[in-house]
Amino acid sequence: MSRSTKIGGLYKSILEASSIKAQAFGLFLCGQRTWNVKPIEQKEVDKFRTTLEEYNYPSHLIVPHSSYLANLGAPVEDSLEKSRHLILDGVKRCEALGIDIYNFHPGSSCGKISTKECLEKVADSINYIHSNSNKVILVIENMAKQGHTVGGDFKELQTIISHVKDKSRVGVCFDTCHAFAAGYDLSTDAGFKKTIEEFETTVGFQYLKAIHLNDSKGKLGSKLDRHENIGRGYLGEETFKRVVNEPKFKNIPMILETPFVSNDTYKREIALLYSLIEE
Repeated sequence: MSRSTKIGGLYKSILEASSIKAQAFGLFLCGQRTWNVKPIEQKEVDKFRTTLEEYNYPSHLIVPHSSYLANLGAPVEDSLEKSRHLILDGVKRCEALGIDIYNFHPGSSCGKISTKECLEKVADSINYIHSNSNKVILVIENMAKQGHTVGGDFKELQTIISHVKDKSRVGVCFDTCHAFAAGYDLSTDAGFKKTIEEFETTVGFQYLKAIHLNDSKGKLGSKLDRHENIGRGYLGEETFKRVVNEPKFKNIPMILETPFVSNDTYKREIALLYSLIEE
């Protein structure tokens, strides 16, 4: 478990993860709110790879997050092309750094096309990126159903996956806050069990590649993408006890995206999560 980091010098994310006793970590590979990204330098690639080897982090436990600007379901051709190239650039960085997966938000119809058209555009975008890259798995994050975003419903995730040609290179990142805001009640035993069963029958756990651990500032079904620190939101500590002890989540990287106060905050949250694990 770890938090997602934005610090400069990609190799520093490895040092930070180690310092807070995290077994997995997330990071941004470039500026997350800009279209103009500088090419990654070979010396940065080399430093990251040597540091990764030194600290012995398996590549499948590293979960880089794409730019927030990308919309692989964009209704406007110019925006769609820019988004595809931006995500492809991130995938190429993963290839260079030796990272297995790349997490992204599926996108939005912007209220200009149907949800069905938007989902098909997302799948077409994934196919385009696959055809221009190698090995890296594109991991779709479930969303909170805020605005015109797609991917908040498990059936929508399944629709995207069904249109992807190479299903060995597509997966899902399950965000606890987003799921709760979208109406999946993880806060009760019955609701958690129902959510797990629905994910299994609709999407399939073979596609689960990562989990974002976030409490929620919004209530169940609020459609608000507002993360809260573990145990301080409407999900509550008991929810995360269920998550860390769920057998189907075993060996899946779990990444904190809770509000940043200090590294000590994340260190305490990680310690709390580990304390909830039942032997």
